[in-house]
Amino acid sequence: MSLHLTAFILVLIVLFLFKAPIWSSLLLSSTTYLILSGEQLTLVARKSVAGMDSFLLMAIPMFILAAELMNHCGITTYLFRFANSIVGWIPGGMAHTNVLASMLFAGMSGSSAADAAGLGTMEIKAMTDDGYDKPFSAAITAASSIIGPIIPPSIPMVVYSSIAGASIGRLFLGGAIPGILMGGAMMAICYWTAKRRSYPRNERIDLREVWISFIKAIPGLMAPIILLGGIYSGFFTPTEAASVAAVYAFLLGFLFYHTIKLTDMKQILINTAANTAIICFIIGAATLFGFVLTAEQIPIRLTEGLLSFSQNPYVMLMVFNILFLILGCFMELNATMLIFLPIILPVAQGLGIDLVHLGVVMVVNLMIGTLTPPFGMMTYVSAGIAKVPLHTVFRELAPFMVVLVIVLLLITYIPGLVLWLPGLLG
Repeated sequence: MSLHLTAFILVLIVLFLFKAPIWSSLLLSSTTYLILSGEQLTLVARKSVAGMDSFLLMAIPMFILAAELMNHCGITTYLFRFANSIVGWIPGGMAHTNVLASMLFAGMSGSSAADAAGLGTMEIKAMTDDGYDKPFSAAITAASSIIGPIIPPSIPMVVYSSIAGASIGRLFLGGAIPGILMGGAMMAICYWTAKRRSYPRNERIDLREVWISFIKAIPGLMAPIILLGGIYSGFFTPTEAASVAAVYAFLLGFLFYHTIKLTDMKQILINTAANTAIICFIIGAATLFGFVLTAEQIPIRLTEGLLSFSQNPYVMLMVFNILFLILGCFMELNATMLIFLPIILPVAQGLGIDLVHLGVVMVVNLMIGTLTPPFGMMTYVSAGIAKVPLHTVFRELAPFMVVLVIVLLLITYIPGLVLWLPGLLG
């Protein structure tokens, strides 16, 4: 092994061990490699900027802005009330409300972080006030938040599309059925837990409350219809759809709910810029990291090794699942895709695996990773909101992890669950 490659690996490992931000770990290890191999450091800027130079990636800041505006305008309150009016009468009603509200909000934001931060505070408070244990409330909030990037629209699928070249429209649609299956599986666990622990529920379904809450939630519920309808009618592109979502969210808060003032926009835009900058740093650093891997022919070697292991696409999908589940425990979702997707793409294409199917499976895998130790980001967020020890939330998450992995295996080995809807709409 050459000196510069050895230094590259050692710097990366040391930075990971010291829990440095993922973008700085990738950037510093790659820069170390370039210095020792005699390359010009201008390559750092060129490769990093080239990685972010994509029209499709412009959708990311606009979806983040849309999520910030929706959290600020109060639509989450109306969605939560509407969800509670529908499923609150089932045993464990407030837990079911948590899941359904996240599924509804997923059709607007495409972000698990926006779900956990926006809906999470309200959901955990409502559940604990209703007599639910705090660790369980935090666990279901964390688990339901990962539906955000599965049900369309989805920020991670935008990143995947920019790398793999798969249709973003088909990816969006491909996540719809898996997202619903994930929600249904979580609600089954909520029902089972509620019966065991005698959690409360609403006395009965109140049709008048359903109607009133539905009327107030209609503007928010229209967001995914407008977005997906505009994309599949050809009225605007997925990238333009993100801008439409942001404008629609602003108009909702400013004109309809009167909860957004012009003076609020400064902080909303600052939050959007900060979150966008984090993602862009990761994308730029991962592009440079990928250049180093390519220079050392690591993707080619890994591709040859994987293909020599098996030529069976079903076996390879299981290998991918295991790889992604492990990586999801240790790495940020977007960084994982940017680093490892170029490596596995040739293998998947060589075995005839549909790229839309692979994309949805990969995103579901990595979202499950945001719940698992040691770096389960959504679990950290929910435990912080609930102010409970992290290990108690991980313990409550165990049944949810089991059913989520079952759903993952279903969509892996029954591709129609992913591909049927995109095929139906052409």
